[in-house]
Amino acid sequence: MLRNYLKIAWRNLLRRTFYSLLNIVGLAVGITFALLIGAYSWGEFQVNRTLRNARQQCLVQSRWTEENRGMDITSFAPIGPALKAEYPTLVADYYRFYGVSATLSKGENHFRESIQIGDSTMLTMFGFPMLHGNPRTALTGPNSVVLTADKAVKLFGKTNVLNESLTIETPRGGKQAFLVTGVLQSLPNNSVSHLLTENNEVFMSMGGVDFFGNDVFSWQNPYIVTYVELQPGVAPQALEKPLAQLIARNTPADVQKSLTAYVTPLPDYYLQSNNGLIRRMMTTLAVVGLFILLMAVVNFVNLSLGTSATRLREIGVRKVLGSLRSQLTAQFLIEALALTTLATVLSIGLYALFQSVFSDIVGKSLPSLGQLLMTYGWVLLVLILVIGGLAGMYPALYLSAYSSVDSLKGKARSVREGLWFRRGLVTVQFAIAVFVFVGAVLISRQIAWFFTSDLGFSKEAVLTVSSLPRTWSKEGVNRMEAVRDQLARLPGVQSASLSYEIPNGNVGNNGQLYRQGQDSTQAVNVSVMTTDEQFAQTYRIRLRSGRFFHAGQGSYDSTSLVINEAALRALGYQTPEAAVNQPVRFQGVPLTYQIRGVVRDFHVGTMHKAIQPMVIGQVQAANIYRFFSFRLAPGNPHQAITRLERTWRALFPDAPFNYAFMDETLQQLYQTELQLEKAAYVATGLALLIVLLGVVGLVSLSVARRTKEVGIRKVLGASVPGIIGLFLREYAWTMVLANLIAWPLTYWLVSDWLADYAYHMPVTLSPFVLVGAGLALITALVISLQVIKAALVNPVTSLRSE
Repeated sequence: MLRNYLKIAWRNLLRRTFYSLLNIVGLAVGITFALLIGAYSWGEFQVNRTLRNARQQCLVQSRWTEENRGMDITSFAPIGPALKAEYPTLVADYYRFYGVSATLSKGENHFRESIQIGDSTMLTMFGFPMLHGNPRTALTGPNSVVLTADKAVKLFGKTNVLNESLTIETPRGGKQAFLVTGVLQSLPNNSVSHLLTENNEVFMSMGGVDFFGNDVFSWQNPYIVTYVELQPGVAPQALEKPLAQLIARNTPADVQKSLTAYVTPLPDYYLQSNNGLIRRMMTTLAVVGLFILLMAVVNFVNLSLGTSATRLREIGVRKVLGSLRSQLTAQFLIEALALTTLATVLSIGLYALFQSVFSDIVGKSLPSLGQLLMTYGWVLLVLILVIGGLAGMYPALYLSAYSSVDSLKGKARSVREGLWFRRGLVTVQFAIAVFVFVGAVLISRQIAWFFTSDLGFSKEAVLTVSSLPRTWSKEGVNRMEAVRDQLARLPGVQSASLSYEIPNGNVGNNGQLYRQGQDSTQAVNVSVMTTDEQFAQTYRIRLRSGRFFHAGQGSYDSTSLVINEAALRALGYQTPEAAVNQPVRFQGVPLTYQIRGVVRDFHVGTMHKAIQPMVIGQVQAANIYRFFSFRLAPGNPHQAITRLERTWRALFPDAPFNYAFMDETLQQLYQTELQLEKAAYVATGLALLIVLLGVVGLVSLSVARRTKEVGIRKVLGASVPGIIGLFLREYAWTMVLANLIAWPLTYWLVSDWLADYAYHMPVTLSPFVLVGAGLALITALVISLQVIKAALVNPVTSLRSE
């Protein structure tokens, strides 16, 4: 019997090839997109969950009531050891690291790399798999270093490099020899090695910290990343009081007043990181993916309902010949399941085809086809049963109940039977399409606004180099300034600057500044940048008053400072001119500084946060630096970069020339938003495709069923435009209702998304109107093309259609 059911299903599929293809293709597209989104979301959800004892591992975080006092992902350096020593029943282990970057050399290979200087517990605590070496001892030696396999191949050309030496140039100790004591397998995405902007693939033992900084792991340093592993059964909330007690005993009163330390489980931290952008992107894509799948299912069900009514005579004949209602029910359900199965098989092939493309869009690797089937095989079976059941339910249970006489006459119980239900489904489809389309347009406009807004500095044609040899001393700074001046004189270079920070979102130093003569407890929290006198010229930061240190006039003064407008307001100065040459002091610092200039507010990070008070100090005073910035002259930037690199090789033969354009650097700050924009446009294209496939199918089916009506109308004098208008009116109210549903929902969701940005564009009516009108125009064109063919047929031919 099953064989007969399948044979009849196959014949019906071939008999209605056009509608069957529309059904299969539309549903396959929806399932494919849902699979891609599901694979991405599952991969993001699994981040940190593969770590050893991941459920018990937490990141110690800081919540400051005052801006610029510290970072939320760091804490005071001794917190981890103190928790384990004083609360052993709560904390089983800890790991801390101090992030640095340095030039690694092996023979003629020189690379600038990010390094974690951390506790020896990293390998055993997180269970990172090792290719070579002992995880218990690999990071215990004074000059030990552990590499990933990829980094070992990059430096040595092989992975088994145990006990091989390499040279690391440090800012305080110069070139030092380190011993490779371990090689890790490639690390998956996680919040330990992948916590910061640059992923870490080089790990150094605590013995190397003296080469990079003094007194780094003290209670004066709130910028150390700390992880703790809780004892089994201990909840994260159990550390609230111990953390508060440690802070109360070891930090000043102003810190205790402002700081609340807490821990976040690593699986939760990843989803909440980057202002919750990861979770929001997952949620947004999951909702859009479900909407797209829902649209495809609506299409499938709608076309199945539409075509099933044309089979009334088949039902009548089979009943007359003795078929039972249960047999007819099984036949319709099997046909729907067969179509759904074909669509699902096609979607699996489409997944394999578009997997790499979608990986590039979201910036994450997706599971292979084999992994997909292993993970989502049961989901596909459920989809087949649910969608097939929905599509086959109406003909299986409703039409099969018709009497033999009514079925043989081909008469439905009502001319408009099921019409309002199908129109309701189409309205849902259009509403989803409008929601996705408008959402994509608004997201795209906001992201474009990020890159076209006035940032307070000019990012165009600015080249930054981060691989400077670092000798953090007066002599080292003098040497770098001499190099800066030499490079600035090269043809194609307009200006050059030496600084510790650039506007890349990574300005972590801070202080408490107050006007001399005022109470120090009223100090303003400020972020602190360290630059030279050429920085404002290179980035074209406009001065409001005074001068940028001694640029173009005067001589070097170690007590000179420059502030931004936000700091001007916070300090209580009425005008920029009133602040110039005024004495100020940092809390806890005996020196008195002079404000030499006030610059216009400029963004140093993303637009998620408002511009904060900022003070700019001098590299000559701090003796620290990390970046060269070059403003290139208009013309041929390639030639200027070639000259810079050639001169660099001559000056620093042991240092790589790692450069990036500032606009590319800013793109990295909005990487998640850019990925969301790409995914939104893909979803828009798929939504439009599915809607149009559904419209084509339903209109062609409607035209086929109303051939005689069209003929009669033409005989009675109806024109071709009039007949086209008849069909268009049926969809006009559907479009209006869909927009009325979609617009408020889209406005609410997009406004909620924009609320996370301190600076964003206003949500105007124009995108809604343009999308609604555009979708209506495309739909009208598709309907008109379908109807014109029937409207031009000779009425005699139409009336003979019986």
